[in-house]
Amino acid sequence: MFPRYPHAAPPAAGERIEVAPGVFWLRMPLPFQLDHINLWLLRDGDGWTIVDTGFPDDAVRATWRQVIASLDGPVRRLIVTHFHPDHLGLATWLLAETGAALWMTSSEFLTAHAVWHEVGGHGARFMVEQFRRHGLDEARLDKFAQHGPGYRQAVPALPEHYHRLRAGDVVGIGGRGWRVLIGYGHAPEHLALYCAELGVLISGDMLLPKISTNISVFAATPDADALRWYLDSLDDLVREIPDDDTLVLPSHGLPFYGMAARVQALHAHHGERLRVLEDSCQDAPQSAAGVLEVLFQRALDTHQTMFAMGEAIAHLNYLEQAGRLSRRDDADGVIRFQRPR
Repeated sequence: MFPRYPHAAPPAAGERIEVAPGVFWLRMPLPFQLDHINLWLLRDGDGWTIVDTGFPDDAVRATWRQVIASLDGPVRRLIVTHFHPDHLGLATWLLAETGAALWMTSSEFLTAHAVWHEVGGHGARFMVEQFRRHGLDEARLDKFAQHGPGYRQAVPALPEHYHRLRAGDVVGIGGRGWRVLIGYGHAPEHLALYCAELGVLISGDMLLPKISTNISVFAATPDADALRWYLDSLDDLVREIPDDDTLVLPSHGLPFYGMAARVQALHAHHGERLRVLEDSCQDAPQSAAGVLEVLFQRALDTHQTMFAMGEAIAHLNYLEQAGRLSRRDDADGVIRFQRPR
């Protein structure tokens, strides 16, 4: 039956659960509706490797200090799956606390710096203009503008140096090889780690057991077909990794077995959303802001609206590039989509 969860409950704060030989599960709180992140400690000879950091919060720092003090060897390496604040936010602090080296992909490292400094089409001011072009009303745009550079608030500082990881690299950790797999759509060059010997995939945000990860189009790449990239990346995972005996360690939710069935379910979910969205553009052209209630049938706060707009644009771009919708740039400056007649 899909999915199968080998652990009924997550570890308590500061506790670690061994989910495979030398692989330990930590959980830290997040200040959002999605209220937690899973982090991973890997035994690395007489030391340790950490995967992802958690959100920069005093309680999380205190928990990390407790965890680090309990380890029987040094932390030598911090691997970060992607640039989002819950994964990278405490990197500078953790590196200072442990003396570890940072390992991540180039696109994630450089995107973090671009967003932090708001350059090259990245950051809040570019996002506001992108959302204006996609029909979001001034009241909600003002909330984003007033919030300012939220990434800089959620990532207090960024490391200046890193060890670059690329697709296909094999990282030796504790005498075992962990192959670097790259996924697209959620982040520019999202890193996952697969150990065939253990039958374990650290999937980050690319594959979650119950929710679909956010797929957004960034202002810097306005025509990106991010949803297609994401779905193609999931198919790549299924092709490359044996399914039944692979334990998936996601960043949110519980570790699970049943990767292929979960990928199939995600295809079905997005396929259904695409059909509903396409139908909504049948009678009149629609902007991304205009279809938010079609895609998300619930009230959205400012934080959720940011993700919802990015996801709406991603779905509309997919449909337009598949020839299922046509795009028009209207005289009022708003981009709209309509089913071809």
